[in-house]
Amino acid sequence: MTIAVDFDGTIVEHKFPDIGKEIPFAIETLRTLAEEGHRLILWTSRDGELLEEALKFCRDRGLEFYAVNSNYPPGSLFTNRAGGSCKVVADVYIDDRNVGGLPDWGTIHEIITGIRAKKHKSHRKRGLKSLFRR
Repeated sequence: MTIAVDFDGTIVEHKFPDIGKEIPFAIETLRTLAEEGHRLILWTSRDGELLEEALKFCRDRGLEFYAVNSNYPPGSLFTNRAGGSCKVVADVYIDDRNVGGLPDWGTIHEIITGIRAKKHKSHRKRGLKSLFRR
């Protein structure tokens, strides 16, 4: 599953342009999601030096992203050459500005794990039904 994650207010407290304190369990949960095979994209309005600071903050804590403000990793043939952010397509978007606010990271992990299990189960059911159709 592809997961787009905001930085300010989601991974860290909102102190833009500074980097706020890490929100409890944000980094650990994101590392776990990556280890479970999810593709993480950092989806932020930060750019230039401010973006590099955010990436370093995450990297220093063992969190690497598949891509940043793009659906493709750096150096890919398909990266945005214009230099600005482009629309990111993901299965799930984690952002403090969503309707209802940001749930705690334990709840976020449960929701994503549940979505993945439900998707897998529905694909498996369809596959079995197609085997026994006349």
